[in-house]
Amino acid sequence: MEYQAKYITEDIKLSCYQDKFFKSDIIFDQHMLVWFLSGETKIVRTGGTQIFQKGDIFLIPRNQLATIINYPKDGFPHKTVVMHLTTGWLRNFYSKLDVRPAAIDSPGIRHYAHHPLLESCLSSLLPYFDMTSLPPDLANLKITEAVTILRSIDSTIDNILANFEEPGKIDLVDYMEKNFMFNMPLEKFSYLTGRSLTTFKRDFKKVFSSTPQRWLTRKRLELAHYQFAEKKMKPIDVCYEVGFENLSHFSFAFKKHFGYAPSELLAGKG
Repeated sequence: MEYQAKYITEDIKLSCYQDKFFKSDIIFDQHMLVWFLSGETKIVRTGGTQIFQKGDIFLIPRNQLATIINYPKDGFPHKTVVMHLTTGWLRNFYSKLDVRPAAIDSPGIRHYAHHPLLESCLSSLLPYFDMTSLPPDLANLKITEAVTILRSIDSTIDNILANFEEPGKIDLVDYMEKNFMFNMPLEKFSYLTGRSLTTFKRDFKKVFSSTPQRWLTRKRLELAHYQFAEKKMKPIDVCYEVGFENLSHFSFAFKKHFGYAPSELLAGKG
């Protein structure tokens, strides 16, 4: 994979993927404001799949599990400007304001389409990526501008950006049933359900009567079977959307579990 990144600071970057595609299962530790210059991104979350393309601007809230699949498109690479809105920066910003955010169980991705104010703010960053000497405090000024614009165009954005709570202990069954398709380390699942890794494994065994890895593999394969049987999706798409990293490994595991290959099921032989 040919990947290139240019930075103004570690919180503002120009990201470019030249390859066929890049896929990753991610938990975002910080909020991310993204502006598309070219290419396409498919974001798979519990609530469904969203596709973003050239000109789109969106905010991905922190502590959200997602499968990200980046594609070049129309002969152009996947290229984005990414601004991280870190907890530390936001704490300092909101310390000067009287804001009391309302609780949101699972904030979704905020899509701002081709909003002229945000687009103007983010496009003004482009010349700086090729400069070796930058004005002092530039990044702080541009992030302040972006957050100020977000607050002016989205009346509920403070409920996301000004909420600094960490995940508390939540219902394990409900969370895992909604998020099993994300191929994350068990440490991440334990953190997001408000548990230590030891407690997570103990609670998991108690409620599912299985180890996490066996249960996750079975659930992902069952979802894959549904995607083939009911939606006639392609193996390459199903493989990545249900939490596998490699098509050959996915096909092998599928056949071992069901007794027939994905191609046989799609051909009506399963």
